[in-house]
Amino acid sequence: MEPYIAVLALLGFLAAVVTAVYALSWVYAPPGTPGTGPFLSGARPREHALSRYHVRWYVVTMVFLAFDMEMIFMYPWAVVVASVGTKAVVEMFAFLALLVVGVVYAWREGAFRWA
Repeated sequence: MEPYIAVLALLGFLAAVVTAVYALSWVYAPPGTPGTGPFLSGARPREHALSRYHVRWYVVTMVFLAFDMEMIFMYPWAVVVASVGTKAVVEMFAFLALLVVGVVYAWREGAFRWA
């Protein structure tokens, strides 16, 4: 029963913090502020939320995600590489080779040209 008390206490504390944040935002909100306005300091958006982006941003996003995934896989790999041995090194270099192929393809397609 004791572990459940700790979890319930943590959930109660979390609910109290969320309630306090909402109460403070309600108290300190400027008068007459619409509840459905934009979030960025009350500034009006310059374009519609469903406006289109240039296609090059999708490729840049994919390259960013590829390198993000590389970091997610390299941290645990660095911890176990000594215990696994050569197999882990070969697998990581194969993974990095796949990423390099993707970057070379994006470079060849002009994803990194900004003008």
